[in-house]
Amino acid sequence: MSYIVGLTGGIGSGKSTIAYLFAALGVPIVDADIVAREVVACGKPALKMIANHFGQEILLADGTLNRTLLRKKIFENPGEKNWLNTLLHPIIRQECLDQLSAIKSPYVLFVVPLLIENGLNNLCQSILVVDVSEETQLNRTCQRDQQSEKLIKKIISSQISRVERLKWATEIIENNIDLSENFCHLAKEVLTLHHLYLSKSQL
Repeated sequence: MSYIVGLTGGIGSGKSTIAYLFAALGVPIVDADIVAREVVACGKPALKMIANHFGQEILLADGTLNRTLLRKKIFENPGEKNWLNTLLHPIIRQECLDQLSAIKSPYVLFVVPLLIENGLNNLCQSILVVDVSEETQLNRTCQRDQQSEKLIKKIISSQISRVERLKWATEIIENNIDLSENFCHLAKEVLTLHHLYLSKSQL
């Protein structure tokens, strides 16, 4: 199996931008969010189980999952969140493992928002944390997702704390500056890390 670099960070930290920069260098990406979408796509058993549990209102007119409504339901009811996690986490974990095992490159970027919370950090040889302040998280996510500040704060509080996340980091990228001002700097940081991970993968 390739050397696995876990990429994580809180909501609104800019993980997607960092993953994009690694991908531009030819690094293969396994993204747990994409996997999570795939396992609840139309026709998948997990989607049927979710609809049976929450009712048909959890589906959009085209039969796909209403993610906005689901997010609202699980963050208003911890019991529902636990039910959903119990259903999906084993499925997502296995699919991620299958994808990681199939990669033959020197290293792979494993992008997981809840890497530490869900115990997936034990699959990684390095952990790269994208770090931002809570104020940045709120501002970015409210603008991006058009969600209320109250809901975003609930999501942030449901994730591991910034201090605890940084304890697990082997490498850190600070990403508080606006992307339009910071893109070139981030690209240089990613290039430096790319060479580091290539070196580590040879050890």
